[in-house]
Order: sequence, then structure tokens, then C-alpha cells
Amino acid sequence: MTDIDHNKAVSRRWIEAYNARDDAAQADVLGPGYVGHAPASLEPSPMDTAAWTRFLAGFTEGFPDLQLTIEDTVAEGDLVAQRISFNGTHTGVFQGLPPTNKRVTFSGLELNRFEDGRVEEHWFQLDAVSLFEQLGLRVVPGPRLLPRLLGSSVTRLLQKRRRSLQS
Repeated sequence: MTDIDHNKAVSRRWIEAYNARDDAAQADVLGPGYVGHAPASLEPSPMDTAAWTRFLAGFTEGFPDLQLTIEDTVAEGDLVAQRISFNGTHTGVFQGLPPTNKRVTFSGLELNRFEDGRVEEHWFQLDAVSLFEQLGLRVVPGPRLLPRLLGSSVTRLLQKRRRSLQS
């Protein structure tokens, strides 16, 4: 087995261990200097193994039946990238939101960097907009996006008005 094949197998085993809620198997895939990087909107600081475990516990508490499915895997050198789908039911508190009992499906991407056959660094992104909308929340644009959204709407209205005046 090549290093790339080994790293892909370890990445797959990590997902399987999470789905089985096997903490020991999850810990076994992580290197001694493990650093995890979540979306800044969920966790702005890099996490060591203990912080990562607490972070994941928030998902498991909010979605006790959460299961991850690997849709695609690509690897090169010491990196493994995976496209993941998440499926679960919101029956616990998540990010301060009381249970809605809604079933959710959302997607994510992760990238694992390996050293000596173990995950030393992990980055992931998820479609938080889809997740929160399925939970009944509306995502409001931040201060950088709002002017662009309003600007394009105002521009379209002005163009429509000019066309109607020209007719």
C-alpha cells in the first residue's frame, strides 16, 4: 500500500470512527501535534486534540444521530481531500439553538495533512447556510456583503425605471 492509499484509508477510518462514536479510534488517527481548523464562524481559533473533541461534541449533542458519508476522495502527497455529506436530526441543543426535531442534510469539504501516517492538520468547511435554513433560521448578510446586495438591487430598479421612461 502506498502512503497515499494509506492516508486515504486513515481518512475513511476517521469518518467511520466518528459515525460509530468510537472516541479511541478517532484519537488513534490523530498525530501528536494535531491542529484542527473549523470555519471561523463556528470556531475562530485553531484547535488541538482536546479542543477538537469538545468542538465535535457540540455537533454530536445537537445531532445525536449525525452520520457522515464520504462522497469523493482525492489525494496527493501528504494531503487527502474529501467531499462529505452530513445527515442527522436536530434533537439536542446546537450553537445555543434548542432542538427543532428537524432532519437536516448538508455538505462539507475537508482536507487532512498527514505526517507519519496520522492526521497532523485538518481543515473543514460546511454549508452552514443550508444547515441553518433547514433549522428554520435565516442567514442575514454581514456588513461587507450587504452593500453589494443592496447596490445590485438598486441598480436593477434604476435600469428598469429608465427603460420604462424611455418607452
